[in-house]
Amino acid sequence: MKASRFFISTLKEAPADAEVASHKLMMRAGLIKKLGAGIYTYMPMGLRVIRKVEAIVREEMNRAGAVELSMPVVQPAELWQETGRFAKMGPELLRIQDRHARDYVVQPTSEEVVTDIVRQEIRSYKQLPRNFYQIQTKFRDERRPRFGLMRGREFTMKDAYSFDQDVASAKASYQTMALAYRRIFDRFGLQYRAVAADSGAIGGDLSEEFQVIAATGEDAIVYCPGSDYAANMEKAEALAPSQPRPVPGEALAKTATPGKSTCADVAQYLGVPLQQTVKSLVVTTEALDDAGNVAKTQVWLLLLRGDHELNEVKANKVPGLESGFRFSTLQEIDDHFGCKPGYLGLINMRKPVRVVVDREVAVMHDWICGANEPDYHYTGVNWGRDLPEPDLVADLRNVVAGDPSPDGQGVLAIERGIEVGHVFYLGTKYSRAMNATFLDANGKPQFHEMGCYGIGITRLPAAAIEQNHDERGIIWPDALAPFTVVVCPIGPDRSPEVKAAAETLYAQLLQAGVDVILDDRGERPGAMFADWELIGVPHRVTIGDRGLKDGQVEYQHRRDATATKVSVDEILGFVTSRLEK
Repeated sequence: MKASRFFISTLKEAPADAEVASHKLMMRAGLIKKLGAGIYTYMPMGLRVIRKVEAIVREEMNRAGAVELSMPVVQPAELWQETGRFAKMGPELLRIQDRHARDYVVQPTSEEVVTDIVRQEIRSYKQLPRNFYQIQTKFRDERRPRFGLMRGREFTMKDAYSFDQDVASAKASYQTMALAYRRIFDRFGLQYRAVAADSGAIGGDLSEEFQVIAATGEDAIVYCPGSDYAANMEKAEALAPSQPRPVPGEALAKTATPGKSTCADVAQYLGVPLQQTVKSLVVTTEALDDAGNVAKTQVWLLLLRGDHELNEVKANKVPGLESGFRFSTLQEIDDHFGCKPGYLGLINMRKPVRVVVDREVAVMHDWICGANEPDYHYTGVNWGRDLPEPDLVADLRNVVAGDPSPDGQGVLAIERGIEVGHVFYLGTKYSRAMNATFLDANGKPQFHEMGCYGIGITRLPAAAIEQNHDERGIIWPDALAPFTVVVCPIGPDRSPEVKAAAETLYAQLLQAGVDVILDDRGERPGAMFADWELIGVPHRVTIGDRGLKDGQVEYQHRRDATATKVSVDEILGFVTSRLEK
């Protein structure tokens, strides 16, 4: 490709609404152009990156035995109503009607459609296993689209779906896909972690996220430096303390804490460690009648150490909270505690509540909690003496760095990551809801065991940039770069020798199968170099009249601080030897 025949459109400044590095640099490098909130045009330079992502994903999916198809972007609501997701998915699901007032959705994913295909086409166990995948446009109506392609509304995703006759076969298909994902992300040349993840409402024990390591990542990745343990924050277990609860050392006392409503303020006012305080979180569950109306509510009190944070995913696994909860209203709190938030506790409540105690709080002694009276807290609180032993103890909190690793191999560390892929075992959630069955070896109908596997095709380049950039612009790994090599002649309009040498090297690189672009625009050297450093092409060869007189050109990798002089006769082999295989 020659630059004069391509489309290059760089900007000196990023748009004001661009917040993170990837958004700023993709806009400045002319990779994307904003059309609307969370909706972007993939410009020629950006589309080349996306096509390279797709090619690697497609190669590895085919290698793993998956078969490609393409399912409609617009899907009939009837399929989504069969699984209940048309009503349950919420406003992120874009619902539309055609001219006949029939309901449709703009697909965010395609479990229903692929299950419908399989229930029509797969009738016998002899036709299994099957894995279908697509690389297709998706739409999720994000409430607050931001960060460019990191959290857009329209995006491209590779989604695959496996179908098996039993659990053992389904888990084998899962492992095949998990291995394929590792090959895919290895080929991208990115630092990533595969972390155990919570399956959420989908269910199942098998679930992994693939996280690209980046300081700006939205997700917290928990891992043990001394072992292979890794999990996302939702999944990481906070082990129960190994030491028994110490005996009480203080008397229970109602202590004035004027205007101190947070654990941090109370600890500072009383001159005690924050770890000695206990925070009270009040939530409500609702039981519905057959008509879907609230028939009964139950108020719960969740107790955590003052320096810990609630993990809502873990709380949703507590018996009685599995169907979901909401944070209680001020009226509900006043009805049960007779006090506003900030001074809540277990002693002197108006009405009984169900109590769930975090593992850490269960072994605390001489702790501090609200007195259910403004401007007062109880100090010296102890289980067994001042309060009954807790009935329900659970892991409720986010882990913190330094906590013991669940595998017993050291302590936990935390880094940030960007989720770019997710694999999980679905079981029969969709096949049962849609009556997708096959006949087993005994001629009996069985529900398909399913797995689901996604990769954010358009999110991945943004994640790569968050991991690979500097003050000058993007630094692409070879596998993702829009062009792998750029040839930059200096003053080709003034020097026939420079122009001829650039054309010769360009032709040689093309012949060698290298994805190369020749910058024949006639730009000044400074502007030309700035463009390619911003765009992030990893390998650059500069050809100038002065160097040619000495039989030399200059090679510089995007990460190199200085250029390397190379003989004209050796430059082809020099460049190709440095390309990532």
